[in-house]
Amino acid sequence: MKSYPKITIVLAVCISMIMSLAACAGGNGDPQPADTPADPPAVEGAALPETVPDEPEPEDQPATDRVQITYSFWGNEAEAESVQAAIDEFHAYQDRIEVSIMPIPWETYMENLNTMAMAGNLPDTGIMSEAGVLQWASQGMLLDISGMYAPGEPRPMDSLAFTYMGDTVAYSVANVFLVMYYNKDMFDAAGLDYPPSNPDEAWNWDEFVEVARQLTLDSNGNTPNDPDFDSNNIVQFGAMVENLTWQLEVWALSNGSGFYNDDGTEVIIDDPAAIEAIQRVADLHLVHNVSPLSSGMTDDGVQRSIVAGTVAMTTNGTWNIGTALSAARDEGLNYGLAVLPYMQELVTINTGGPNVVFNQTNHPEEAMEWLRWYGSPENAWGLIADGIWNPTLDSYFTDETLMMEWLTNEAYPPIEQSRPVLVDFFANHARPASWYYTNNTVDFNQLLGDILGDVWIGRATAEEVIMDNIDALRNAHAGW
Repeated sequence: MKSYPKITIVLAVCISMIMSLAACAGGNGDPQPADTPADPPAVEGAALPETVPDEPEPEDQPATDRVQITYSFWGNEAEAESVQAAIDEFHAYQDRIEVSIMPIPWETYMENLNTMAMAGNLPDTGIMSEAGVLQWASQGMLLDISGMYAPGEPRPMDSLAFTYMGDTVAYSVANVFLVMYYNKDMFDAAGLDYPPSNPDEAWNWDEFVEVARQLTLDSNGNTPNDPDFDSNNIVQFGAMVENLTWQLEVWALSNGSGFYNDDGTEVIIDDPAAIEAIQRVADLHLVHNVSPLSSGMTDDGVQRSIVAGTVAMTTNGTWNIGTALSAARDEGLNYGLAVLPYMQELVTINTGGPNVVFNQTNHPEEAMEWLRWYGSPENAWGLIADGIWNPTLDSYFTDETLMMEWLTNEAYPPIEQSRPVLVDFFANHARPASWYYTNNTVDFNQLLGDILGDVWIGRATAEEVIMDNIDALRNAHAGW
């Protein structure tokens, strides 16, 4: 196994944004204001530039006697305003700490952090891509924040804690997960019932495919069920399942398998059930003609499908409610919210952009105090009310008053849809994404995304590319 000196850190880490992150941070989830998402979660791959770029300047440098700390993040202009508004409230709340924001574009976020780490001038604290957390922790670049919360103090739910060698090194600042969105007008035009919001009524995969076939139309109004259907002139697709690599894991889990075993120590993606799940996603385009071709490399699936008006159903993260769908609804999109379909088991995966304290800080206690305050839902309420983040505390999923305070904001679909999907579906069917408990997901996801390219276009099967590359995938997981 290769070993790397700490100062080189994860120079290969680049990460594919989950979520507009709006999701991840405001993202996967991203999601990071990507898979940022929006916020999205992670892939990998950029080498450090030959010349070191100028360090991004913190905005609004204060001139006070308070302890000065910097907080780095990515996101769009609206997210930056929400972060600054929260910081302004934090300044009013206490008089010892002054926080300056360090906004960095998502596209160069990890590259800039790597550069600053080598130069010894990382910010005190900031958000990171989910896929990079355990890798950075293994290099000693993140502080243990296990003591950030006192015993009995409200803290994020356990599924949002990143733990390395027994130490908590990050908590997700948002709790986002995968759901399904649909165009109500397209369903109405076809005379079909809407997809179920109630998890107990979720469609199985075959039911999902059949509805997608009825919603797919060629230029003459024929569906794939009609003998005259023209697959070369499709004007409306019935479905698009987001095939970003990290999101594909949900289908392997749903089919009774996964990418890794339960504790993340072994790669099991060569399990026939995992291979079958990936092939089923590919066959939506290749066999059933109900889905547009997608490369699996860009985190804009909601924008390319539901928002564009070309697809009737799509799967993606909850952050899209705030980062894309609310504005689209204001412009006339009549969309609905539903649970995912399932293969063998109904499941979703949750994630969220993690906040960390970097090891180069001179003010770890102050950095943790800021993160503890910012991690409280009431102190980041703008992003929750806007539908970008979901709360991180269990109480918002169990206490009726808090639940209604969260879900009855204008950004959200009607409560009869949002409650069963955003509360019941999550509470009973969510599992944490694998980057919470296994290392080197950056390299694994990058390699998997590369080899699956031939699957999406039908040049090879999922079985062929996975079995041909299983040793390389296991080596990537092991950090070799």
